[in-house]
Amino acid sequence: MISQTAPTAADWHFPSMPAYRAQDGDTDNETSPQADVLVAEPEVAKPPMYAVVMYNDNYTPMEFVVYILQSEFRHSMDAAVEIMLTIHNSSKGIAGIYPKDIAETKAKKVNSLAHREGYPLLTQIEPHQGEQ
Repeated sequence: MISQTAPTAADWHFPSMPAYRAQDGDTDNETSPQADVLVAEPEVAKPPMYAVVMYNDNYTPMEFVVYILQSEFRHSMDAAVEIMLTIHNSSKGIAGIYPKDIAETKAKKVNSLAHREGYPLLTQIEPHQGEQ
Protein backbone atom coordinates (compact mmCIF):
# COMPACT_ATOMS: atom_id res chain seq x y z
CA MET A 1 0.00 0.00 0.00
CA ILE A 2 1.26 3.43 -0.93
CA SER A 3 1.32 5.94 1.88
CA GLN A 4 0.21 9.47 1.01
CA THR A 5 2.12 12.34 2.58
CA ALA A 6 1.37 16.01 2.34
CA PRO A 7 3.55 17.91 -0.13
CA THR A 8 6.20 20.03 1.57
CA ALA A 9 6.42 22.65 -1.15
CA ALA A 10 3.79 24.31 -3.29
CA ASP A 11 3.23 22.29 -6.43
CA TRP A 12 1.44 23.54 -9.50
CA HIS A 13 -0.24 20.15 -9.76
CA PHE A 14 -2.12 20.83 -6.53
CA PRO A 15 -3.07 24.53 -6.60
CA SER A 16 -5.72 24.19 -3.91
CA MET A 17 -3.47 22.40 -1.43
CA PRO A 18 -1.47 24.42 1.08
CA ALA A 19 2.30 24.37 0.81
CA TYR A 20 2.67 22.84 4.26
CA ARG A 21 0.31 21.01 6.56
CA ALA A 22 1.09 20.66 10.23
CA GLN A 23 1.07 17.06 11.42
CA ASP A 24 -0.12 15.89 14.84
CA GLY A 25 2.71 16.16 17.33
CA ASP A 26 4.58 18.69 15.17
CA THR A 27 6.44 21.06 17.48
CA ASP A 28 7.93 23.37 14.87
CA ASN A 29 8.17 26.88 16.35
CA GLU A 30 7.71 28.58 12.98
CA THR A 31 4.07 27.51 12.74
CA SER A 32 3.21 28.20 16.39
CA PRO A 33 2.14 31.71 17.34
CA GLN A 34 4.90 33.47 19.29
CA ALA A 35 2.90 36.33 20.82
CA ASP A 36 -0.54 37.80 20.82
CA VAL A 37 -1.02 40.95 18.77
CA LEU A 38 -2.83 43.83 20.45
CA VAL A 39 -4.93 45.94 18.14
CA ALA A 40 -5.33 49.55 19.22
CA GLU A 41 -8.48 51.51 18.53
CA PRO A 42 -7.86 54.03 15.75
CA GLU A 43 -7.58 57.61 16.91
CA VAL A 44 -10.08 59.75 15.07
CA ALA A 45 -9.41 63.47 15.18
CA LYS A 46 -12.01 66.11 14.53
CA PRO A 47 -11.45 67.89 11.22
CA PRO A 48 -10.10 71.44 11.36
CA MET A 49 -12.95 73.93 11.30
CA TYR A 50 -13.25 77.02 9.13
CA ALA A 51 -15.39 80.11 9.62
CA VAL A 52 -17.38 81.39 6.65
CA VAL A 53 -16.84 85.14 6.94
CA MET A 54 -19.03 87.71 5.18
CA TYR A 55 -17.62 91.20 4.61
CA ASN A 56 -19.58 94.45 4.65
CA ASP A 57 -19.90 96.62 1.56
CA ASN A 58 -21.90 99.75 0.81
CA TYR A 59 -24.03 98.25 -1.98
CA THR A 60 -25.47 94.91 -0.92
CA PRO A 61 -28.91 95.41 0.69
CA MET A 62 -29.34 94.22 4.27
CA GLU A 63 -32.39 92.20 3.21
CA PHE A 64 -30.27 90.22 0.74
CA VAL A 65 -27.70 89.41 3.45
CA VAL A 66 -30.49 88.25 5.78
CA TYR A 67 -31.93 86.14 2.94
CA ILE A 68 -28.51 84.50 2.35
CA LEU A 69 -28.03 83.82 6.06
CA GLN A 70 -31.43 82.15 6.24
CA SER A 71 -31.34 80.20 2.98
CA GLU A 72 -27.71 79.07 2.83
CA PHE A 73 -26.74 78.93 6.51
CA ARG A 74 -30.14 77.96 7.98
CA HIS A 75 -30.26 80.73 10.59
CA SER A 76 -33.56 81.88 12.07
CA MET A 77 -34.81 85.37 11.22
CA ASP A 78 -33.61 86.77 14.56
CA ALA A 79 -30.15 85.17 14.29
CA ALA A 80 -29.80 86.27 10.64
CA VAL A 81 -30.66 89.90 11.51
CA GLU A 82 -28.20 89.83 14.42
CA ILE A 83 -25.38 88.47 12.22
CA MET A 84 -26.23 90.97 9.46
CA LEU A 85 -25.98 93.84 11.96
CA THR A 86 -22.64 92.50 13.20
CA ILE A 87 -21.40 92.43 9.58
CA HIS A 88 -22.70 95.96 9.03
CA ASN A 89 -21.22 97.43 12.23
CA SER A 90 -17.94 95.47 12.45
CA SER A 91 -17.16 95.23 8.71
CA LYS A 92 -17.32 91.44 8.87
CA GLY A 93 -19.13 88.62 10.60
CA ILE A 94 -19.18 84.83 10.82
CA ALA A 95 -22.05 83.23 8.95
CA GLY A 96 -21.18 79.68 10.04
CA ILE A 97 -18.40 77.30 11.06
CA TYR A 98 -17.83 74.10 9.06
CA PRO A 99 -15.15 71.63 7.93
CA LYS A 100 -13.01 73.06 5.11
CA ASP A 101 -14.78 71.58 2.05
CA ILE A 102 -18.23 72.52 3.29
CA ALA A 103 -17.06 76.04 4.18
CA GLU A 104 -15.46 76.46 0.73
CA THR A 105 -18.60 75.25 -1.00
CA LYS A 106 -20.85 77.60 0.96
CA ALA A 107 -18.57 80.60 0.38
CA LYS A 108 -18.40 79.93 -3.38
CA LYS A 109 -22.16 79.45 -3.58
CA VAL A 110 -22.85 82.72 -1.72
CA ASN A 111 -20.35 84.65 -3.87
CA SER A 112 -21.87 83.19 -7.03
CA LEU A 113 -25.43 84.00 -5.93
CA ALA A 114 -24.48 87.57 -4.97
CA HIS A 115 -22.66 88.09 -8.29
CA ARG A 116 -25.67 86.73 -10.20
CA GLU A 117 -27.91 89.22 -8.37
CA GLY A 118 -25.46 92.05 -9.12
CA TYR A 119 -24.14 92.57 -5.58
CA PRO A 120 -20.46 92.80 -4.58
CA LEU A 121 -20.95 90.75 -1.39
CA LEU A 122 -17.68 89.00 -0.50
CA THR A 123 -17.58 85.78 1.48
CA GLN A 124 -14.35 83.97 2.37
CA ILE A 125 -13.23 81.24 4.75
CA GLU A 126 -10.75 81.55 7.61
CA PRO A 127 -9.34 78.91 9.96
CA HIS A 128 -11.37 78.88 13.17
CA GLN A 129 -10.07 77.91 16.60
CA GLY A 130 -12.49 77.25 19.42
CA GLU A 131 -16.04 76.19 19.98
CA GLN A 132 -18.80 76.59 17.43
